[in-house]
Amino acid sequence: MNLYDPQRLRELAREFQTPLWCYDASVIRGRVEQLRSFDTVRYAQKANANTHLLRLLKDLGVWVDAVSLGEIERAVRAGYSNADGEAQIVYTSDVLDEATIARVIELNIPVNAGSPQMLEQIGRANPGHPIWLRINPGFGHGHSRKTNTGGEHSKHGNWHENLSHCYALIEKYKLRLIGLHMHIGSGVDYEHLQRVATTMVEQVLRCPFDIEAISAGGGLPVVYRESDREIDLGQYFAIWDQARKRIEAHLRHPVSLELEPGRLLVAEAGCLITQVRASKDVGRNHFVLVNAGFNDLLRPAMYGAYHQATVIPQDAHTPPRQPRPTVVAGALCEAGDVFTQSADGQLEQRLLLPVEVDDLIVFHACGAYGSSMSSNYNSRPLAAEVLLDGDRVRLIRRRQTIEELLQLEE
Repeated sequence: MNLYDPQRLRELAREFQTPLWCYDASVIRGRVEQLRSFDTVRYAQKANANTHLLRLLKDLGVWVDAVSLGEIERAVRAGYSNADGEAQIVYTSDVLDEATIARVIELNIPVNAGSPQMLEQIGRANPGHPIWLRINPGFGHGHSRKTNTGGEHSKHGNWHENLSHCYALIEKYKLRLIGLHMHIGSGVDYEHLQRVATTMVEQVLRCPFDIEAISAGGGLPVVYRESDREIDLGQYFAIWDQARKRIEAHLRHPVSLELEPGRLLVAEAGCLITQVRASKDVGRNHFVLVNAGFNDLLRPAMYGAYHQATVIPQDAHTPPRQPRPTVVAGALCEAGDVFTQSADGQLEQRLLLPVEVDDLIVFHACGAYGSSMSSNYNSRPLAAEVLLDGDRVRLIRRRQTIEELLQLEE
């Protein structure tokens, strides 16, 4: 059944209340199948770290990337393990603290190091520890400056001109270099991607160590607007496979090619169901106010990100109505709590059906960086999450209570 089937969404809203996150397991499975050409698909769980989704992905043979101690524990809880020599979990960051160092050593988790200090800290604590080296090649790409993870304005990775220092630390502490990693932001421009892959080859040629693998990073886009183009995964793989073959010719042995998708696997699988609580005309703007806020879905307020919005009348037999320009805003005491805005914070009107209180508005394609970026701002509890798998519906996170928020302060 379609994730956006109106009757099903009405039933879910009645059973689980709103705001409500809904995910479709079949969409996730379909995306994983499209990536089978890569030797390793490593899910960037920061996109959505619900342990039920992690278990689903593990069953599909997808490994996981963690960027915090909490994400390591989520992966372990979901059944991931490095005990048998397979690096099912990799830790990626630019910093390490003492607790995380202890845990990655205990669990034999390779560290994807984004700073020389990480190399020194893990090397002192456990000489010979397995590592990846994340490289900032001096350029980047992203749909927003906040998602550009390469170039001189990015904090991520080791600056390409300073790698000799990193290699000296690897040698000093006898760290085991598994491979080189290069993730420079979100979105795909194929000429730009070719430049990234070529730069990876050049870095391997300069690297004084043998390696087993390269990582193409993540950032693969999905369709948010009708005008967006679907990514050509065949072309994406071909560019990186060509680079891999050049590296194999240089090293004279096979090299594993990893991909680190987050958004691609879960974004289109998720939606957020909200309920209309008010509407009003303010000058030239017609506002519709829903019971979610940017504490639930932050992307529009943070990036000006676009999510298609669909009105679902509470009464399935509501007669057809003429759409009107509408600004959809949230329930927070915050002027920026608007779901239809541009990257510079300007209000954007959408053509939506007129609404009544208790009608539903559904935001599409927010399975990535939706729930995972939620907060308790305005002392609002986290919303519930459900997973749809065929005709089966499972509650995979119950709604948080206000009492649970207050317990931390007792």
